[in-house]
Amino acid sequence: MRQTLNNTSVATTPASLAAPGYDRSALTAGIVHFGVGGFHRAHQAMYLDRLMDTGQAHDWAICGVGVLPGDARMKEVMDRQDCLYTLVVKNPDGTREGRVIGSIIEYLFAPDDPEAVIEKMASEAIRIVSLTVTEGGYNFHHVTGDFNAENPDVLHDLQPGAAPRTTFGLVTEALSRRRERGQQPFTVMSCDNIQGNGDVARKMFTAFATLKDTELGAWVADHVPFPNSMVDRITPVTTDADREAVAAEFGVEDAWPVVCEPFEQWVLEDHFSLGRPPFEDAGVQLVDDVEPYELMKLRLLNASHQGMCYFGYLAGYRYANEVCQDPLFTQFLLDYMDKEATPTLQPVPGIDLHEYKHTLIERFSNEHIRDTLARLCAESSDRIPKWLLPVIRINLKQGGEIHRSAAIVASWARYDEGVDEQGNPIEVVDRLKEPLMAAAARQRGEPLAFIANREIFGDLIDNQSFVTAYTQILNDLHSRGARAALESLKSGS
Repeated sequence: MRQTLNNTSVATTPASLAAPGYDRSALTAGIVHFGVGGFHRAHQAMYLDRLMDTGQAHDWAICGVGVLPGDARMKEVMDRQDCLYTLVVKNPDGTREGRVIGSIIEYLFAPDDPEAVIEKMASEAIRIVSLTVTEGGYNFHHVTGDFNAENPDVLHDLQPGAAPRTTFGLVTEALSRRRERGQQPFTVMSCDNIQGNGDVARKMFTAFATLKDTELGAWVADHVPFPNSMVDRITPVTTDADREAVAAEFGVEDAWPVVCEPFEQWVLEDHFSLGRPPFEDAGVQLVDDVEPYELMKLRLLNASHQGMCYFGYLAGYRYANEVCQDPLFTQFLLDYMDKEATPTLQPVPGIDLHEYKHTLIERFSNEHIRDTLARLCAESSDRIPKWLLPVIRINLKQGGEIHRSAAIVASWARYDEGVDEQGNPIEVVDRLKEPLMAAAARQRGEPLAFIANREIFGDLIDNQSFVTAYTQILNDLHSRGARAALESLKSGS
């Protein structure tokens, strides 16, 4: 018999589904988290659940917050399921491990009641405000890195007395109230895939606060910690098949389970204003400087995702594991990592880079994860400038190789033409979809149309070495297709 997952049914789950071994009614929230998607629930919330199961961190439970209209669905699910959900780890050998995660105890939907969200963060119990709001959620210009003060929602939030619509407005108002009440500020902890994510968060939140109130901006800059972090766990979008599998295997109806790979990593700078959970007891690596680790991850894992997704999709593949079981694609990714990405990295203490890179291929090849290429291809204008373009710029400066990196950019440009090599339509998902697709539509006659967008590519169009490498592969993609283009890179022709 199937039961809806909630506080009542969780007590009768089968032995094959691990459940919280702690009293959730005794938990109190110490963290407010913006962006309760699949990754957060497979990562930060999982680490806290692990701590709680050992009798620790019971005053560090999570209050989730949704800001975007699409988050209303998560609010419905969380309310119906008492914030419980199933996390299913899919191992490469086909075995599955399920666990009900209980570390989230409340979920607020900011558009319904922004005041409740603000007061929650302003309460003394909240000591960390964490974020997984995606790369685009930080509202910065991709070339200058400056805060976009012309964003309509930002302009709204800057009006006196306005009910905040943005994460910036909500968090800053809560910090303002804590300042007025003589309370210490909470730590703002970014868990997004951005180089220097804490530094970016500091710059953006301080910029907003300064626009709101100059003195408040100075106080945020001087008193609010923004630790950097590196996070890693492949977490595909939940499908109806995943929901049905959870129901069939464990006997629970979970409207929004999460599936993930067994690998997990979290490297975090130990800079907090009001304490933190004992993350190290759950497997988190606490460091003084996270930059070497995040550069490793962004330029090897994340950029390799971009290296496989456009080429793979154009060639007819639809899942990451399909691409990484093809020797041609695997060799391309390893060559990119070895010859172009690795030379741009700093030494990474405690990490064997050779082993790390081959582990990435093994992770990408996990057929049970079924990570879609469409997911990896989405929001490229937010991803490519942060993950891949720095590799190109550094290698151009150092005289290193750029052909594979330029090929990835070219494959993105070809993908944004909106049709694959079999003539099937491609649904491009990107906040800049219209201008990108318009440029891609012109590039058979204007080969540089796509990279002429200086908002994304800066001055790369002015570099002849890059232009030559880019146009050669783009021509191959148009005339011979993705596989032939990769063959040319392998042969050096």
